[in-house]
Amino acid sequence: MKKITLIGFVLFLCLQLNAQDYVPAASNLKQRAWFADAKFGLFIHWGPFSIPGSGEWVMNERKLNVHNYTNLKDFFNPVEFNAQQWVSMAKNAGMKYITLITRHHDGFSMWDTKYSDFNIMNTPYKKDIVKMMADECHKQGIQLYLYYSLLDWHREDYPHETGRTGQNSGRTGKGDYASYLQFMKNQLTELLSNYGEIGGIWFDGHWDQTEPEGAKDRTSRIDWKYNEIYSLIHKLQPQCMIGNNHHLTPFAGEDFQMFERDLPGENKSGLSFQKASDKLPLETCETISNSWGYNLSDTYYKTEKELVNMLVKAASLGSNLLLNIGPMPSGKIQPEFQDRLSAMGAWLKIYGESIYNTRAGFIKPQEWGSISQTDNKIYIHILDNKTNTLSLADVPVKKIKKAYLLKDGTPVSYTFKKAKLTINTSTNATDPDHVIVLDVLN
Repeated sequence: MKKITLIGFVLFLCLQLNAQDYVPAASNLKQRAWFADAKFGLFIHWGPFSIPGSGEWVMNERKLNVHNYTNLKDFFNPVEFNAQQWVSMAKNAGMKYITLITRHHDGFSMWDTKYSDFNIMNTPYKKDIVKMMADECHKQGIQLYLYYSLLDWHREDYPHETGRTGQNSGRTGKGDYASYLQFMKNQLTELLSNYGEIGGIWFDGHWDQTEPEGAKDRTSRIDWKYNEIYSLIHKLQPQCMIGNNHHLTPFAGEDFQMFERDLPGENKSGLSFQKASDKLPLETCETISNSWGYNLSDTYYKTEKELVNMLVKAASLGSNLLLNIGPMPSGKIQPEFQDRLSAMGAWLKIYGESIYNTRAGFIKPQEWGSISQTDNKIYIHILDNKTNTLSLADVPVKKIKKAYLLKDGTPVSYTFKKAKLTINTSTNATDPDHVIVLDVLN
């Protein structure tokens, strides 16, 4: 017995070492750099869960069993879905990539998969959503990232008996992770073999097998065997980035770190206790309304100013913003979402220089606003519409060549002495962000 235990421990150690030895390919590092410069993406939560109009967690929250929930596939017929319009909308909003739900916690697959009958081809629609989106993204020059849930409320072989959620699904058997792992590998192989180049895989659901966020010990109750999953992805498409929404410090083999409903370093949602990585690209995902999936009762929508502030603060922390929409079951996108995305696009046409290809500012966001920067420019974002004069100490440049409004090039008065900057920041209260550019010499 001791011998078997020792052998098992050695094998486990070897697997851990293999994972820790992950060296990203040159194409992966290039993709990371592109991602870090892109700054703005569209998240799309959509599937049969949209039909009840109660968000993407409806199966769990209404305690629906597998048999009854599966009936939704017979009603999912998104005749108004138009991939060209969706991708164009994202592009016109100034977004550089789209992260599409391919399979959420309800277990429904949005593509023509051979490994599950619970998929888009067995609905009245009978068309491969992932293929249409992939083809259109490639055509319009938008990168496609794919969301894939590790958690499944539908399958019997998922280790449901140890999960935090899905306990009212009616499953009575015992999970079989070896079987479930092979199922995920098969599906991921399909996604990374049949839809062209994919920018990244966005995993979710790890937290189902841990104590709640904030607990002292959040060790997973199961061994997900990420070394096998991640190695497969990097083998199939070396450039493909891997992120995992586990709300923990990034694991070995992951290529970017995401924060759910929080900017890096904040924890307003109670989900983000982890520190922001100083080595990996960062991403914040947030909603326009209060919901991820289509929700009839959610009538709150963030204003243009709130969304601009969120994008600016994310960029000022060196993070992307992945902004979510939850389309209607028909495939139509709510006008409230369309209007706000259009407004973001109009703003970025003027101020995009202060967002794209920038890095975190030399100070973190303040009450007055925040800073983003490049090698030779510093962008001061006045977000409070109140600050008329700003003083900054320890500005890390040798010289400021000039200061001007990004909007129209109007010169801005300032003094700069002994690394202290005092600058006139009089604002137009109607603008969501008042951006001053400093041309600097380092």
